[in-house]
Amino acid sequence: MKSSDRARLALASLLLATAPAMAADYVQAPGSTLVFASNYQGETFTGKFGSFTTTMSFDPKQLATSKLDVAIQLAGTQTGNKDRDDTLVSADFFNVGKFAQARYTATKFRALGGNQYAADGTLSLRGASKPVTLTFTWTPGAQPVLTGKATVKRLDFGIGGGDWADTSTIPNDVAISTKVVLKPRP
Repeated sequence: MKSSDRARLALASLLLATAPAMAADYVQAPGSTLVFASNYQGETFTGKFGSFTTTMSFDPKQLATSKLDVAIQLAGTQTGNKDRDDTLVSADFFNVGKFAQARYTATKFRALGGNQYAADGTLSLRGASKPVTLTFTWTPGAQPVLTGKATVKRLDFGIGGGDWADTSTIPNDVAISTKVVLKPRP
């Protein structure tokens, strides 16, 4: 081997050795859920969004390069009550005619101990973008699972304004929970 070839090989090896490690890339797999819970006049109800798609780059040892992107289709949101479902997609709430999708993105992750983490991200909903923290458990494996929770303040996004803004009728805090089964990105 020529000395110039050895020099190039040594340089390439050095560059690879000093390159920052990247988190593993995943896409959502079947079996994933995204649900919410709230109250209406003291009665607790739960619902699920029409559909959602998750992409994630994550490695517990490389939090600085981790990313999360969740696109949420608001049409088709169901709570098991037709009147409530119709109201949720109306202009007073999600306004799906104008804002068909919500999106959650996070690029800042924190370790909370054990297999617990927090993603400090931004929720874009109904034309507003606000910080939301998702706390989650990471279960590694061939198909890793993210199981998480967040609280969204609905009035920050104009959800249920006007007559619906009364927090004694519907609380401002909405509990979000998710279980995302992931698989390596093809």
